[in-house]
Amino acid sequence: MSTSKIKTVVEEMLTPFLNSNGFELVDIEYVKEGSNYFLRVFVDKEGGIDIDECGKISEFLSEELDKNDPVSDAYFLEVSSPGAERPLKKPEDVRKAVGKHVYITTYEPIDGSKEFEGQLTAFDGEQATVKIGKKEHVIPYSKVAGARLAIVF
Repeated sequence: MSTSKIKTVVEEMLTPFLNSNGFELVDIEYVKEGSNYFLRVFVDKEGGIDIDECGKISEFLSEELDKNDPVSDAYFLEVSSPGAERPLKKPEDVRKAVGKHVYITTYEPIDGSKEFEGQLTAFDGEQATVKIGKKEHVIPYSKVAGARLAIVF
C-alpha cells in the first residue's frame, strides 16, 4: 500500500475517535528511517495534550490497526503532540494561528524573500499577512511551501 493510502486509511479510522474525545489530528507520517518504518501520528487539543492522552490514542489506534492491518511492513507506532512549533498543514490551521508568531517558507521569492518569520496578522484562505517589524508581507497561500508556529526568543 502506498504511503499516501496508508495515511488516508489511518486518518479515516482515527478521526471519529479523536473528534468524539475532543482531539484534533494535526499530521500523519509514514516514513522509513534506516531499516525501520515509523507510523507517526501527531494530535493536539485546546490547551495541549499530555502523555496519558497520547497513550489512550495509541492504544485505540493500535487495536484498529491490528483489526484492519493496512500496513504490510513491520513498523513502530508513535503518537505525540506536534510540539511548540506545530506545523500548520491545512488552511484551518493557518486561520487558527492568526495573532501568533509564525515561520513561513515559500516556493518562490515574495518581496525578495522565501522565508518569513513574524506575527500572522490575517488569513482569508487565499492570502496570509505576516508582520515583520513594521512591514507587512502579503503571501499568497498557493505559494506557501511550509508553515509552522514559531517560538520567540
